Amino acid sequence: MIVRAAAVTALLATAACTAAPPLPPRADASPRTAPTRAEAGCGERRLPGGRHTFEHGGLTRTFLLSVPDGRGPHPVLLNLHGLGSDAREQAAYTRLPREGAARGYIVATPQAADGRLAWTLPHSYGPDDTAFLGALLDHLEDGLCADRRRAFAAGLSYGGAMAVALVCGLRGRLAGAAAVGGVSLAPPCERPPPATVVAVHGTADRVVPYQGGHPLREATGDLRALADLVTLPPVTAVGRRWAAAYRCGPAAASSPASRVRLSAWTSCAGGAAVRLYTVKDGGHTWPGPVEVPRLGRTETGLDATRLLLDVFDRAPDRS
Repeated sequence: MIVRAAAVTALLATAACTAAPPLPPRADASPRTAPTRAEAGCGERRLPGGRHTFEHGGLTRTFLLSVPDGRGPHPVLLNLHGLGSDAREQAAYTRLPREGAARGYIVATPQAADGRLAWTLPHSYGPDDTAFLGALLDHLEDGLCADRRRAFAAGLSYGGAMAVALVCGLRGRLAGAAAVGGVSLAPPCERPPPATVVAVHGTADRVVPYQGGHPLREATGDLRALADLVTLPPVTAVGRRWAAAYRCGPAAASSPASRVRLSAWTSCAGGAAVRLYTVKDGGHTWPGPVEVPRLGRTETGLDATRLLLDVFDRAPDRS
C-alpha cells in the first residue's frame, strides 16, 4: 500500500520509467525451455515453506514461500507488495499465499531490496528487480516441482505495476499478470509477448486515479507540487492500449458483481487476453473481506484473490 512517506519515491520512479530509453534484451530475462519433471525439481522437495533469502546482484533478497501439497508440477505465482508496504503485509492482505497454495500454486511473496520502498520498474534507475524476479523464478523452478509454462505475477498498487511490467520485462516468461490499483503506472511495451493481463481498479481511487491525471490527490505542500509533475493516463485508456498491442477484437462487457463492470478482450493475437474490472466507488484497495478504510471503500461483493486465481487457472500455457 502506498503511504505518504514513500510517495516521492513512487513519483520519481514513474517519471523515470516514462523518460528512460529502452534497454537491450538481457540474457538472464529470456524464457527457458520447458524441462522434464526431473529437471524441474520434481524429485525430492528442496524448498520448504516459510521465509527465505538468497543472493542476487550483490544484494541479499528475501521472500516468503507457500508450497502446495501434491506432486505437481505446480504453477508459480509472484505476489508483489505495494510501495511502502512489505511482503508480510502483502501476504496477509491479499491472502494469495493461503488461497493460492490451496489451489495448487507455488506462491512467492518477495520483498523489495533493503532500503528501497518500491520495486524498480523495467528501464528505471535502481536495483534490477526484473532480473531479480527472473532469478527468483529460476530458484523456485530449480528447487520445486514447478511448471515453467505457467508462471504468473500479481500485485497491489506499485506491485501491480511491476507485475504487468514483467510481461514485457521477462520477455515471454509469464503466462499472465494482474494489477490491482496500479495498471496505469506501467503501460505496455510496443510488442508485448502473449499473456493474460488483468486489471482491477476502483473509480474512487485517490492515489492512482481511475480517470487519470495527477496521483496522490490528497497530498499537500511539496508533495503536492511533485505530484503535479506526473500525469497518469486513464485506466480505461491503458486497458485499450494493452488490447491494441495484442490486436484484440472489440471488448465484451458484463457485470460479475453489482458494482463491478468487466471489459474483456479475448479475441487477441497469440492467445492473449485483457480483462479490466472497474469497481464503482472503489478506493485504492484490494476487493475482498479485508477493509482498509483510510484507502477508500473496499468492494466486498468481489473477492480479487479468488478472481485472479480463477483467471489464471483458465489462462493458456506459455508456449
